Amino acid sequence: MKNTLFALLAMLILASCASNPEGYTINGTITGDIDDDVKVYLRKGSENNQLIDVDTALTKNGMFVFNGKKDMPEMHYIFIDQLNGYAAAIIENGEIDVSAHKDSLGLAKITGTVQNDFMDDYKGKSRAITQQAVNIQEDMKNASMTQDTVLMISLQEELGDLRAEYETFELDYVKSHPTALISALLIDKAINSRTSSTDELEELYNGLAPEIKETETAKKVLQTLNAIKEREEMAMDTSIGAVAPNFSAPTPTGELLALNDIKGKATLIDFWAAWCRPCRAENPNVLKVYNKYHDKGLNIIGVSLDKTAEAWKKAIKDDGLTWNHVSNIAYFDDAIAKMYNVNAIPAAFLLDENGVIVAKNLRGPALEAKVAELLN
Repeated sequence: MKNTLFALLAMLILASCASNPEGYTINGTITGDIDDDVKVYLRKGSENNQLIDVDTALTKNGMFVFNGKKDMPEMHYIFIDQLNGYAAAIIENGEIDVSAHKDSLGLAKITGTVQNDFMDDYKGKSRAITQQAVNIQEDMKNASMTQDTVLMISLQEELGDLRAEYETFELDYVKSHPTALISALLIDKAINSRTSSTDELEELYNGLAPEIKETETAKKVLQTLNAIKEREEMAMDTSIGAVAPNFSAPTPTGELLALNDIKGKATLIDFWAAWCRPCRAENPNVLKVYNKYHDKGLNIIGVSLDKTAEAWKKAIKDDGLTWNHVSNIAYFDDAIAKMYNVNAIPAAFLLDENGVIVAKNLRGPALEAKVAELLN
């Protein structure tokens, strides 16, 4: 009886150790002729989106091994000298099996741990839809050669439906796999492709399991989502019909000047820079409008996104810009540009006498017409 109890206890201990491995082992097998002692690199992305080496190994009889420890699952990439492409694997503690042909590392079969099994499942379903698209495109090519326009139209509609199905497939996969790291990666992909609203993306993130939210991938997703929400809120603050946010910044002579200090019956906030050719090309028209309507109540405040004070001041003088100017000399890191959600110049906001934004980015005759309307 005691022997039986000891045996059961030993089995439980072994099972516990197996389910909670203290480190990872990557067992790689490459088919096809590959020399011994070829370097294999395990790499991951850095904060500045550059790949950095984590570990190296050497091939032996078409095999290689990596060992290490990982607190949280994270996407890594396996590169092999003399071979094209790479294999993507989620590194987490446990036994990870990587098998691939030397000519197609990107199609490597990676299994053995929970997260890699999730990713393998996703890749299999994704490839099935992709293959359908390839087949449709091949049929479209043949229909084009035979000038079968009816079939071409039908196939184009079918391909459009398939693309929509693929987007739905990825979002549904995230919802149904909250404990998968691939779900966090798919949310990141959706953010970059801009195929979903911020609310939809936030809902997907909130549905992730707590342990996945602790991964670096999910933390990056949350950081990006927060930044998008902040930009969207700022954009709402500077939408047509909103009261323009007040700001202040140094003038060319160093004094602080605020928007509220210079508002007129009509006020133009003009984002520009000495290095911006379209801005400089538009300056003569803005100057013409200013000279014509300043005495009737038009004021302008130029917000420069220049990199140096010297270039900014020289451009003001060279272009004869006699209105108010401010700049933090911070390029697109300028706090006012961020406040107004400006990520490209020229950009302009026209305000009425109450400081309400009534128009954006007017150029040429359109600017003069709107200013004349405001000043009646």
